[in-house]
Amino acid sequence: MDFATIIQILDSAVRLMTPLLLACLAGLYSERSGVFDIGLEGKMLMAAFTAASVAYATGSPWLGLLAGIGGSMALALIHGLASITFMGNQLISGVAINFLASGMTVLLGQRIFGLGGRTPSLTDGGRFGEIILPFADALRDVPVLGPVYADLISGHSILVYVAFLCVPLTWWVLFRTRFGLRLRAVGENPASVDTAGVSVTRLRYASIAICGLLCGLAGAYLATGLSAGFVKEMTAGRGFIALAALIFAKWRPWSALFATFLFGLLEAIANRYPNLDLGVITIPSMFMNALPYILTVIILAGFVGRAIPPRAGGEPYVKER
Repeated sequence: MDFATIIQILDSAVRLMTPLLLACLAGLYSERSGVFDIGLEGKMLMAAFTAASVAYATGSPWLGLLAGIGGSMALALIHGLASITFMGNQLISGVAINFLASGMTVLLGQRIFGLGGRTPSLTDGGRFGEIILPFADALRDVPVLGPVYADLISGHSILVYVAFLCVPLTWWVLFRTRFGLRLRAVGENPASVDTAGVSVTRLRYASIAICGLLCGLAGAYLATGLSAGFVKEMTAGRGFIALAALIFAKWRPWSALFATFLFGLLEAIANRYPNLDLGVITIPSMFMNALPYILTVIILAGFVGRAIPPRAGGEPYVKER
């Protein structure tokens, strides 16, 4: 494997990890506030459909992005009403959102476009284009650093750079601001936050809204950045993989970056080498395609007992009178 091939695999890994990273950070905000959200998959799916539909109708990926965020936040609001206001079971609410999004996207896609639940392919004008960073072409011939800058760091859509910027931003918000301190406290001991005169409900709704925003970015990127339109079930379990990465990262933003990169790298290798020849044996394509999901099962089996979630996670807060 030469250096150029390694750069290509890493470039593919960065593109594939982007929706996982955004969804992982979305779950981080929600679960740090004590609201478990397994509906990341559904919110991403709804965002992908609405983003692709509006981008196709208007020819603008930016309007598609706004529509994707709106679709995701609508489902986030439903989850907030069910789990915070009406104090329902958070896991059941998340499952319901996944089923709702899976059915609605196919139904609306067939009703509007008549293409079996998918949207028409987006042209270049309806997709986010690649951003060439300054001096990328001039530095391309520089050994090692040139290809890394020109082919790996440069040449991604704006949502890829937004996803990476969200990591230090999330760290700063959670660990360096009053809002982040209160958000983490709500996930650990909501009664103490309530005693201090801070609204637990308002903080949890804020975290749900941030979760919806980030899932909207992830879904919009899938439909208008990574792909050229929406197809049925295009999230392909990425929401659940993001949850596994969140557990693996122990609910920390910088660890989430490396965890999602690992999943993206495995998917990139599987796409690059559908039948991996190791000399002695050849790994079939079905196993290679299943690698990210196998890793998800391994992480959940090996780290769930070790990773300690927020203590108040999954429990509705009942205000004492």
